[in-house]
Amino acid sequence: MIELKALTKKYGDYTAVDDLNLRVNTGEVFGFIGPNGAGKTTTIKMIGGLLAPSAGSVTVAGIDIQQEPEKAKSKIGFIPDRPYLYEKLTGMEFLKFTADLYGVPDNLFSQRAAQNLELFSLADWADELIESYSHGMKQRLIMSAALLHDPEVIIVDEPMVGLDPMAIMMVKDLFKRLAHNGVTVFMSTHTLAVAEDICERIGVINKGQLIASGTTADLQRKANSSDAALERVFLNLTANVN
Repeated sequence: MIELKALTKKYGDYTAVDDLNLRVNTGEVFGFIGPNGAGKTTTIKMIGGLLAPSAGSVTVAGIDIQQEPEKAKSKIGFIPDRPYLYEKLTGMEFLKFTADLYGVPDNLFSQRAAQNLELFSLADWADELIESYSHGMKQRLIMSAALLHDPEVIIVDEPMVGLDPMAIMMVKDLFKRLAHNGVTVFMSTHTLAVAEDICERIGVINKGQLIASGTTADLQRKANSSDAALERVFLNLTANVN
């Protein structure tokens, strides 16, 4: 469902992502972890079509995102790490704006918007200006908008930032349910407990290179840390990269 081939991003002499090869299957929750500056967000932006690679390719749902960007993006629900919103719109107005971008018919929009606002505990705030929302509410609104067009792929960067424990549990359950229904979830996170809890496979990136990928058990074996928590496995793997 997501395939990265020799994906590379350079800024002058600096290589942010270096020859990244990765495949994420349909209906899989894939975790993407790494230290600050490892290349996670750069990779996320290239998968989402927000940043052009210096070399290599990104294929989403069988579509090359550079060759057919609009078609590929129509399959994607993108959730950034920071909720960039038009704060003079109400929550419902923002959802309608997003739905129009994706060509969601009005009859489907009304149904999905109501469902998503209820799901993310925003129904009572639908007609309030976004500038009055808390950070966590803004993050939940972005998630609600990302699901409006029924995407086949969810790309999410740090999904739990600013969310309270109840919202974190809800989002975790949502990602599991989406994956069960065939949606592919690619999730970059620093919250290793979340990755360990919901991700079927996890990729570890460090200094722009994918240094390990697999189940938690696979990573434990690679790090020679049998039965260790993902946090210890992560530290062992990244400490061994020069």
